[in-house]
Amino acid sequence: MTRLRLHPESHLVSRIGWMRAAVLGANDGIISTASLIVGVSAAATTQHEVLIAGVAGLVGGAMSMAAGEYVSVSSQSDTEGADLARERRELRDNPVLELDELAEIYVKRGVDQALARQVAQQLMAKDALSAHAHDELGISEITAARPVQAALTSAVTFSVGAAMPLLMVVVSPAGALIPVVACASLGFLALLGAIGAQAGGANICRATARVTFWGALAFGVTAGIGKIFGTII
Repeated sequence: MTRLRLHPESHLVSRIGWMRAAVLGANDGIISTASLIVGVSAAATTQHEVLIAGVAGLVGGAMSMAAGEYVSVSSQSDTEGADLARERRELRDNPVLELDELAEIYVKRGVDQALARQVAQQLMAKDALSAHAHDELGISEITAARPVQAALTSAVTFSVGAAMPLLMVVVSPAGALIPVVACASLGFLALLGAIGAQAGGANICRATARVTFWGALAFGVTAGIGKIFGTII
């Protein structure tokens, strides 16, 4: 006798929307603010001026991230809404053709023709629009665009990320500001990469190395530019 055992499955794809915005926001907050601090410091300004520049970068960056995410994800939401409206009209005007279309999708996935049509009929009888949205358009509850969630998540995590290098400005000696901020920020980036990878079930070493490399590159470039322009001006 075959016994069916129920076992819990924990899939991570449901986290994609907010996790992408969170990782992007925190990563951007650390890199952009630390790069700004390192670049301004390399131009030989005072620690007080560096702190003011960093705070301005935090506020402006958080607002920019929120606005950018909202506009970007709203565009995705508008496109999804237009596709759903078009699909709703097609279901109203040509239900038989839409049934054939849905059945053909299942056939291409390897389902027998007769069974594919039966499945399509049953799904459309329950919720035709949801069936076509999921299998024809690739729109589901998990992947649906959420502009406000993305905007708020990005703004908050950017602010948290930006606050870390700013804290280093406050606690570090004036003469060691650049190495302290750069090293601490790289440590924060490595931690962020590990946390993001763990939350998403990805390879931790690869994610950590990726964010650390790009952070170090950003710090080096901005420090060089600050040094050059500070010397010239």
